[in-house]
Amino acid sequence: MTIYISGAPCCWGVDDANNPYLPDWKQVVQEAHQAGFTGMELGPYTYMPTNLPDLLPVLKQNNITIMTGTIFEDLISEEHFPDIIEETENICQLVSQLPQKEKQPHQHYSTPYLTIMDFSDNDPAHLARDYNAGHPDRAERLDTAKWNLLMDHIKQICEIAAKYHVRPVVHPHAGGFIEFEDEIAKLVQDIPYELAGLCLDTGHLYYSKMDPETMLRKYWNRVDYIHFKDIDQQKYEEVMQEKIKFFDACADQVMCPIGKGIIDYERLHVLLADELKYEGFITIEQERDPRNSDSSLQDVKQSVDYLKAVGFKQ
Repeated sequence: MTIYISGAPCCWGVDDANNPYLPDWKQVVQEAHQAGFTGMELGPYTYMPTNLPDLLPVLKQNNITIMTGTIFEDLISEEHFPDIIEETENICQLVSQLPQKEKQPHQHYSTPYLTIMDFSDNDPAHLARDYNAGHPDRAERLDTAKWNLLMDHIKQICEIAAKYHVRPVVHPHAGGFIEFEDEIAKLVQDIPYELAGLCLDTGHLYYSKMDPETMLRKYWNRVDYIHFKDIDQQKYEEVMQEKIKFFDACADQVMCPIGKGIIDYERLHVLLADELKYEGFITIEQERDPRNSDSSLQDVKQSVDYLKAVGFKQ
């Protein structure tokens, strides 16, 4: 089975293109290559160059394929949705022009992908959810009208992606309004698979009180793409006792290199490679404060080496 190990700029703390502490994008691509990645996500739009003459030579030099773009926005806001539409057009236009790896026999959809995540650190309702990330028992859910608006916005984003032959995948994200098991169940009822698949993230699932193996099995016919991360169990137990936002927990190093945390990746290899016959990309993520990106290469290389040791061969 062909499983490509890829990475994301968030491993270097790159989640907001306007953060003044971000490392240079060329350094990130170079370190991604040094770590053993064959692919990378684009990260927040405009962090990497949006013109091919500046972007392609650096990717080629480092043998890196950009196979995924990202919408990481408040998907309920009607006021800002026109900007999200424009961003979607721009991202899909860019990634659809980039070279991609050949589709594998068991790969559900070929790349490029567009991961779609609901999240905001400005909106009061999102802020309340963010402080309850990982707590399905106390986090307030959307009412029917707002949930339907969220679904409608996702559908519009998916329709734009389809114009560019980009496969949209919805990513349940800690601190957003698609996070918990009941919300994932509603999502797959409301968004047809023909329109969008799922990107399940092992770390977000565990953080939000779900078993990654169980969820991957349950939604296997909807899973097009997978994110891998690991969680420091002691740190996780500590942050679950605090009033803390998700990315503040990440800055406090609740995420750790793969193989150093609680998630059983030996078992996940058996599940994905042997039982479910997954082919395509898995993307390592280890969110952090970009001011700590000097240790990113060491951490992501450790994650890549561990995954290869337990059987994830590229």
